Amino acid sequence: MPLLVDSRRIDVSLAAARILQSSAQLQERARNLTSQPAQVIGANGFLYVQQRELAATTPGDSSISILGSEDATTCHIVVLRHTGSGATCLAHLDGSDSENEVAAIIQAVESLTKTTEGRLELHLVGGFNDQRQLSLKLSRQLLKAFHQQAKDVHLVTLCVTDINDRKEDGIHLPIIYGLAVNVKTGEICKAKFEDRQPDEDLRCAYILAGGDMVNIYDAEMEQVNIGPYSWMPLPNMEFWLHQEDKEILDYFSTSPEAEPPHFVQHMKSSLQYLKDNPRPQVSVFPDGKPRSYKKQADGQWERINN
Repeated sequence: MPLLVDSRRIDVSLAAARILQSSAQLQERARNLTSQPAQVIGANGFLYVQQRELAATTPGDSSISILGSEDATTCHIVVLRHTGSGATCLAHLDGSDSENEVAAIIQAVESLTKTTEGRLELHLVGGFNDQRQLSLKLSRQLLKAFHQQAKDVHLVTLCVTDINDRKEDGIHLPIIYGLAVNVKTGEICKAKFEDRQPDEDLRCAYILAGGDMVNIYDAEMEQVNIGPYSWMPLPNMEFWLHQEDKEILDYFSTSPEAEPPHFVQHMKSSLQYLKDNPRPQVSVFPDGKPRSYKKQADGQWERINN
């Protein structure tokens, strides 16, 4: 069934700005989202979603009430919510396998939905006018992939590529780097995050080593499950760990001029983790089971035994 705006079928081959112009509601939501200040989200009741990860839960979750992700430059952040069940999924996509990743997002929401009442609502945010036009390519991939789903998907927020673009000293940058969704209410907001745990370095290292998208949250058990992962040792690790910031940015970023200040340190930390754990199936997952965590009342993550 088609991707819908205001219950009308849209032409997903059009540029995002043209799609936006077709709906006063889409325009208003984009204005509101881009103009608001970023809310700082604390650790209590919060789960951070890394690049190439998704997490889904329902309003009945007693541990997690907010899902969020940040550092999206050419990447896009997707929120899909079923209005009947309240089941909500947030994912951070980079275009590595958009068709299958969109299918996984749909499946994550539908698996938590036990009612036929309601509809699927989509919020699509991220990207900017980058020089390589990677954002534009990803926007088109995602619109097409949602358009090809078996069930109707209603696009209620569109803030991608040129809609999410600003200029500073002649350099194009995203307006929105981070997005959060309140699972209880379905509201989304521009956001920054204080907590990126659990196992931040492990999760980032897995993506840097070429890992596929993973669902990190078990809503029924209310726990995060990381791995088990394996990867091939990356060549030239020592070389990259000793490079200047510019070389790290130019080689590892799709948009070096738009990265947040912590990008290089974040990348070096992930490279160091890969260097220290060339065989994670031995050093990190010796029992072959995931590393599982529960959110505590104080907002911290506690490792649990499977």
